[in-house]
Formats: sequence, C-alpha cells, structure tokens
Amino acid sequence: MDAQDADLKKELDATLQTRRELGEEYESALVDSFLEKVDQRIDAAVERRVRRQFAEQQMVAARGARSPRPTDSWGERFGFGIVSLVLAIPLSAIGAGTAHLPGLLVSWAGIVGVNVVQAARSHPGLFGHRRQTSKDDTWED
Repeated sequence: MDAQDADLKKELDATLQTRRELGEEYESALVDSFLEKVDQRIDAAVERRVRRQFAEQQMVAARGARSPRPTDSWGERFGFGIVSLVLAIPLSAIGAGTAHLPGLLVSWAGIVGVNVVQAARSHPGLFGHRRQTSKDDTWED
C-alpha cells in the first residue's frame, strides 16, 4: 500500500466517521465529496501518465530514432556471419564440382549477396541510401 492509498483510506474513514456523527441526512453530500476526491486523484494519475507518454514520444521524434528492434543485436549479426561461412564450404564445393570456376563464383556471389542484404537490413544507412531533407522533395546524398 503506497502513501496515496493510505491517504485515501484515511479520507474514507473520516467520511464514514463524519456520517456517523452527522446522521443519514448528510450522507449524499459526504459521498459526493469523497467521490470528488477520488475523481481528482484519478484525473491526476491519468494526466501524469499522458504527460509522460507525450514526453517520450517527443523525445523519440526529436532524436529521429527508430524504435529499437531486438533483432539488431551484435550476436545475431555475428551468428549470421558464422552460419554463412559454414554454409559457404559445401556450397563452394557443390558449385565448383558441378560448374568449375563459374559455379564457384556464382555460389560466392550468392553468399555475398545474402550478407549484403542482411547488413543493409540491420543498418539502413550503411550503403549511402538517400534521405529526404525537407518537405519540398529535395533529396540529399
């Protein structure tokens, strides 16, 4: 139980004690007063949450950052590189065995191509993609 809950419990106890002292004719006024205090606390909590979320959105927009993806980890990139090198051995053997040098070159072109696509996916600006600098559709290299 936090401090706000304790304060709210004290308010409820005070309201019930006041009702006992004043009688039933003041019951609706006491209940309305207590509910108004509860509404104020709820409104304050909602307002704090909305402000915090708005501030977080502004920070993300100001940074221009994309939301972090769990797939952009160093371990995934390292594992992908290791797997592609391990698979390069049998692919090279198959390519060279069936079509000699052209087969070897095609198999390595495929391996390099897959790794380039993976690198471009992990780092969108890595290969000098153009980006739009203003709203009037002028582009910058």
